[in-house]
Amino acid sequence: MKYYTYVLKSLKNNNIYIGSTQNIEKRIDLHNAGKVKLTKAYKPWELLEHKAHNSKNEAIMRERFLKTHQQKEILKKKYGLVAKW
Repeated sequence: MKYYTYVLKSLKNNNIYIGSTQNIEKRIDLHNAGKVKLTKAYKPWELLEHKAHNSKNEAIMRERFLKTHQQKEILKKKYGLVAKW
């Protein structure tokens, strides 16, 4: 069974959200339906990228890595979401 890490962008405030799941389509639907407590105030969400993993553990490790401050900033730059002062 495959597990995935994913990066979403809020179309409301251009922030990003990083998560992991077994079913990407269902998870994005939950985010956009306001069923995920942490993201419901910032919907709608758009999928920026995802990556498949062979185990849940691999996906969680990748999610934790991407959530580090440095990696989050790299993702924001990659997608042009860094504030321009």
